[in-house]
Amino acid sequence: MGEIYDVVIIGSGPAGLAAAIYAERAELNAIVIEKNVVSGGQVLTTYEVDNYPGVKGIGGYDLGMKFREHADSLGAEFVEDEVVRIETEGDVKKVVCTGNTYETRTVIIATGASHRKLGIPGEEELAGMGVSYCATCDGAFFRGKTTAVVGGGDVAIEDAIFLARLCKKVYVVHRRDELRGAKSLQKKLFSLDNVEMVWDSVAERIEGENKVERLVVSNVKTGETRELELQGVFIAVGISPNSAAFEGTVEMENGYIRAGEDCASSCPGIFAAGDVRTKSLRQIVTAVADGANAITAVERYLTEL
Repeated sequence: MGEIYDVVIIGSGPAGLAAAIYAERAELNAIVIEKNVVSGGQVLTTYEVDNYPGVKGIGGYDLGMKFREHADSLGAEFVEDEVVRIETEGDVKKVVCTGNTYETRTVIIATGASHRKLGIPGEEELAGMGVSYCATCDGAFFRGKTTAVVGGGDVAIEDAIFLARLCKKVYVVHRRDELRGAKSLQKKLFSLDNVEMVWDSVAERIEGENKVERLVVSNVKTGETRELELQGVFIAVGISPNSAAFEGTVEMENGYIRAGEDCASSCPGIFAAGDVRTKSLRQIVTAVADGANAITAVERYLTEL
């Protein structure tokens, strides 16, 4: 029999890296399995982070590297592999990956979530240079400027309301002639003087030289195109939790692993931290908090075995 870990941490975004730091401080025998070559998760693609306490105005990549460096300094063990499934029979669980299988007493799933993309020209090229997927993260950078929100659900409406407090003007681009979000949110949105609805329209492409300068939209009924001169495009068409490998192992809600503040899932010994779990706010700071809570819960679980 090979080595049996106290905890296997799946994912190396802020939640996974915080868990790794806390695991080392607790002197747990831990390993972090990361799918990507570079640790950090979604934060790596964020141009600037201005809401993480103590490190105002830091680049997302730099913040991710600081998290990883902290974990490395404590001796955290990392391996690059991709998880296929978790086998839960018996006291020792098996994390089955494409390259190896890891035996462990507990598992922390910290695989995060991915923003759904529009898949239009300019989206990838201008990501972090005016294209954003998080108004509360990046809205402050567009104070007094013109922006657009693409989407029609609760998140899109909330983003537009939030941006309207900061921006000179906010366009809301939606493919239908009515929004899908809560009526109370719609009422508030429609009361704002600096919000313009762009109905029956889809985003065709985002243009600009090294920064967003305009959004080209087309009307789905008339085929007419329109250029919106602006500095920011906020895409709010949903996020997808990275949880497919764990279907059938833990209870889920719309793809998110059902877990509370203690990060405990429905399966004893398996915990979920960060954006992959059910929660009301998905931010770097809440992911880091989850990592700490998950290790505390792991310690409690191990003492009760």
